Amino acid sequence: MKDAIAAASPDVLVVSGDLTQRARDVEFAEAKAFLDSMALPMIVVPGNHDVPLYNVLARWRTPLAAYRRHFGEDEPVYVDDEIAIAGINTARSFTVEGGRINRRQIETACKRFAGAGSDATRIVVTHHPFDFAGGKGVVGRAHMAVAAFVQGGVDLIVSGHGHVAGAGESARRYSAAGRSMLLVQAGTATSGRLRGEGNSCNIIRIERPRIAIQRLTWHEAQGRFAPSHNDHFQLTPNGWSRTLSADLHHLQS
Repeated sequence: MKDAIAAASPDVLVVSGDLTQRARDVEFAEAKAFLDSMALPMIVVPGNHDVPLYNVLARWRTPLAAYRRHFGEDEPVYVDDEIAIAGINTARSFTVEGGRINRRQIETACKRFAGAGSDATRIVVTHHPFDFAGGKGVVGRAHMAVAAFVQGGVDLIVSGHGHVAGAGESARRYSAAGRSMLLVQAGTATSGRLRGEGNSCNIIRIERPRIAIQRLTWHEAQGRFAPSHNDHFQLTPNGWSRTLSADLHHLQS
């Protein structure tokens, strides 16, 4: 995967959670060393696997202690001249798989976007998805969040959790929200715990008003990650809409 990411030369590396299997320090250390070896700006958020499962006291009192020791902020921000990214932690100590987003997190993310330029592409990163993915349910309070993100000018929500990659318009599920954002789903990057499709990552290339999303999937016979699917979207008066093609600034998810 490191070779594939280097070849794409992304501006930012986005990791949408589940860096570990059981939230152990050694697992976080290995994940941090792997990501740091790529020497890229990163936006990383925790997933449900990054909260202790069997240590009930730690799960209740300090669920992200190990995560923060290695990765610091669990709701990071990245801003440059063309994109603004806000990470949101949807992992919760009182659930095993499910996630939730609250009003404070939504308001904080929208405030962080307020200072971005009018032409900046605004991106939210969560672990739990806003559409069904790999049989997983959507994040709690998704409708409230989508309505606020539409008002805040968000363009993409990038999520993980489902182990199945995909991309589409939010209006398919949240038509009442009005303007359509893009919901981008990451597959399984490096783990052997797959859900019917191979390891993959998404290359998101942004040249407003166009976005192209290329999926790279591991091909055992070739011994490399290779392009397996492409999605193209155009910004319209009603938000983002799928198109047939585009040629396109680099973001790695």
